[in-house]
This record gives sequence, C-alpha cells and structure tokens, in this order.
Amino acid sequence: MNKFGYSGCMHSTALQEIRSDGAKIVYRVLGEGPPVILLHPFPVNHEFWLPVAETLAARYRVILPDMRGHGDSELGEGPATMDKHAADIARLMDDAEVGRAPLIGVSIGGYALFEFWRKYRGRVAALGLCNTKAPADPPEARAARLHAANDVIERGTEPFFESMIPRLLGKSTREARPDLIEGVLRMMRKMSPEDVAQVQRGMAERPDSMDTLKTINVPTLVVTGDEDVLTGVNEAELMRQCIPNPQLRVIAKAGHYSAWEQPAETGTLLHQFLDGI
Repeated sequence: MNKFGYSGCMHSTALQEIRSDGAKIVYRVLGEGPPVILLHPFPVNHEFWLPVAETLAARYRVILPDMRGHGDSELGEGPATMDKHAADIARLMDDAEVGRAPLIGVSIGGYALFEFWRKYRGRVAALGLCNTKAPADPPEARAARLHAANDVIERGTEPFFESMIPRLLGKSTREARPDLIEGVLRMMRKMSPEDVAQVQRGMAERPDSMDTLKTINVPTLVVTGDEDVLTGVNEAELMRQCIPNPQLRVIAKAGHYSAWEQPAETGTLLHQFLDGI
C-alpha cells in the first residue's frame, strides 16, 4: 500500500454498496492506480463526475459515491447532516481499502469535506474544493432552505428542480447546451421529495467552516466558475485567503456545476493537481 492507501484493487464499473448509519450508500470505481474520491453536488449524483472521471481513470482509481439521499444511496432517518456524510465517506474508504487519499467535492461535497477534515484529517492526502463555500448559511438562506424543504413535500420536486437550473448552470451552458440541462434534470429526478427535503435540512444545519480553513495543511485546489452565481469568485477568493498556500483556478463559461459544464478543462486541472501531489 503506497502513501495514498492504494492496495492495487482492480478496475470496476459495477456499483458497490455499504451500510452506514442505517442507510445504503453506493459508489462506483473507475480505473486503477492511486485512489481519488470525487463528491458530487446537490441534487444530482455520481454521474455528474463521469465525464471527468473517465479522463482521470487512465492514471487513478477514481471512487464516485452517491452521497446520502442522492442517486441510489438511501437517506436513512432524519436530516442528512454533514456529520452523517463525513461518516459515510470514512466507511466507504474502509470498504474500498483506502487509507488516505485526495478528496474533491463540489458544493455540498465541499461542505461534507470540511466536516471530514475536522473528524478524519489523517485520511486526507489533498483537498479539492470546487464551487463551494466555507460560511454557514445566514438566517435568510437557512430559512429559504427550510421553506424549500417543506415546499417539495407539498408540491413535489419538479418545480424545485426547474427553478434550480438557472442557479446551477451558467448562462453560456443554458444558451448552448440543452443536452447538459437534460442530463442534470435526469440525475435530479432520482431524488424523492423526502430526499430533497432532508438533504436541504442537513445543509441548513451545517456548521460554519471559516475557522477550519486555517487548519488545512495539505495541498488544496480551489475551483469555481466565472458564471457561478451561488459560490462564485468571491467565495473562492475568501477560501484562498484563509487556507495556507492553496491553488485557485476559475473555469471560463461555467456556473456552479463547472465540472459538468466544462469537463475537459476540469479534468486537465485535476490531473495537474493530482500529478503534482
């Protein structure tokens, strides 16, 4: 086993599954080599990363979970808190025989990584924080999440998913790539109203991670899209100022889902980052 915890496990495209705190958590593995774990954003699933993962799999063993309440992973009881997500990742790493690895997360994937760092930092070889932010939700944003959670239970998920598209995908993508919009909606529709509601409630509860940024002492890449209206350049710059010696990259013509919108550029960035560790 090398410094990344790679034990030479073979290529697999089948979904693996574990039990974690009463929920089934599934993950897919692509490629062979040192492991890297990619965490998708809300409210999609591991397929979000496939265009990038297929590039990385030429050199790395890419581990792609469906986070709790997303895709084929179960919700379990109660809100999907960052504490639960972090424990799920640790159990998944145990199952995949990964001791330590780079972990890269988008949006909620980044929120989960802040908690994972607080609880399991010895298992983190490097961090990729993509289209995410460190502060907790201010009161108005928290109230909006809780309202949305109640609304999807009453009205169903479709109005919520449709309303998210202009916030998640950049203007360039929405104007030129209807196929990417359809792909996002297809992934979203795997979530039930209860899944959406309890994941939202878990995000509303998440702790502030600003003080956590100063403790990060592994190689760190911060990525955002120049059209990200949710966690754009300002949030990325805030992380860059607080984390010791990170790299910051801004992907052009990309919104909050920059890895889905510009997978070739994202794949190149991640390859360079991982190869340099």
